[in-house]
Amino acid sequence: MKVIVLGSGKIGAIMGKEFANCFEGTNITMADINEERAQKAASDIPEADWTTIDTTNASSLVDKLKGNDLVLGALPGDYGYISLKAAVEAKVNILDVSFSPEDPMSLDGKAKRNKVTVIPDCGVAPGLSNILVGYATSRLDKVKKIKIMVGGIPETPVPPLEYTITWSADGLIDEYVRDVSIIQGGEMVEVPALSGLEEIDFPGVGTLEAFYTDGLRTLSKSIPGVENMWEKTLRYPGHVKKIKLLKDLGFFSDESVTVGGSSVSPRLFSARLLERSLWMPEVGDLLAMQIEVQGESSGKETTLKYRVVDRFDHETGVSAMARTTGYTAAIVASMLARDRITEKGVIPPEKLGMNPEFTRRLIAELNARGINVEEIEA
Repeated sequence: MKVIVLGSGKIGAIMGKEFANCFEGTNITMADINEERAQKAASDIPEADWTTIDTTNASSLVDKLKGNDLVLGALPGDYGYISLKAAVEAKVNILDVSFSPEDPMSLDGKAKRNKVTVIPDCGVAPGLSNILVGYATSRLDKVKKIKIMVGGIPETPVPPLEYTITWSADGLIDEYVRDVSIIQGGEMVEVPALSGLEEIDFPGVGTLEAFYTDGLRTLSKSIPGVENMWEKTLRYPGHVKKIKLLKDLGFFSDESVTVGGSSVSPRLFSARLLERSLWMPEVGDLLAMQIEVQGESSGKETTLKYRVVDRFDHETGVSAMARTTGYTAAIVASMLARDRITEKGVIPPEKLGMNPEFTRRLIAELNARGINVEEIEA
C-alpha cells in the first residue's frame, strides 16, 4: 500500500502517523511545499519518505500522485480542490479534510469514469459531524431539522481572543469571512459569517457563544426535504465581538495594500500574525460538538442527539482538534484502503454515515482512541 499525504502541517502529520498505525506495512510519503515540514512529519513515521509539492503546477502534482494507492489530503482550503482534481486525474482514490470553497460534487462524473473514490470534507466538521447526521437520518422516516454546533477552543479562555490556533490560520479566517449557506423554511439562503450569535450552556464545558459558519457543505443537497438546517461554530463569550472588529478594519481583506513600496495582502499578513501570536502548543485545547436531528419515526416526533467532548492529550502532546480530525480521517481512510468502501465517484461523509455498520465501526474505533461519541437522550 503506497500512500501520499498532501500537507504535513498540524493535521496532516497526525493523519499520516495514525494511518500508519491503522494499516501496517504502508509505504507513506509526507508531502508539503515546505521541505523542512515534510521531513519533520516523515521522521515521526517509521520508514516514511518525504517530498515537496507545488500545487500551482497541476501536471506536476498529477505526476506525484500517480503510482500511489491512496491520497490523504490535508492542504489549506484554497488548495483542497486542486488536490481532489489532481487525484481524479491521476486515477487514485483520495480522502480529504480541506475546507475548500469549490463544490467537490462537480468532480463526481469524472471520478466515476476514472473509477476513483473521492471522500471530501472528512475531518471533524465537516466530516464526523456529517457522518453522525447521516447516521441519524438513516434512523428516521422523515427529517425536519438539523442543528450542528462545533468548536475547537482552549481548555480555558486565553487573551486576547479567548482562543488559540490548533489548525490552519488561513482556514480559520475563511470561517470568519465566507458567506454562510443555511436552510430556512425549506429554502437555501445565505447569511453573513459570524451572524446568528447566541449564548449556550454546553455540558461539560460551560457557557459558550455560537454563530453561523459555512459548514453544511454537501449536507445541504444530500438530505432533501429538510425544513431548517445550519451549522454554528462555538467559541468562548466575547470572541465574535473582537473578530468582527478585525474584520471591519480590513485585516481579513483580500485587497492588497502598499507598505514600504511592497504590495501586501492584509488577509495573508493577518494569518501569519495569528499563527505567531495564537499558536500555543503548551495550552491544552478541547473539541466540543453537538449534533441534533429532529424528525419522525413510526409516526412519532423524534429527536436524535450526539455529543463529543475531547481534550488535549497531555501524554502524547496531540491536540483535540488534531485527534478528532486526524483520527477520523485515518480510520475512514483505512476502511477505504481495506475495500470496506467500494463505491466510485464523490462520496460525501453523510452518505457513509447512512450505513449503520460503517458508523458503528467508526464510533467504536474512535472510542478505542479515547474519543467518546455519546448519544444523548432528547
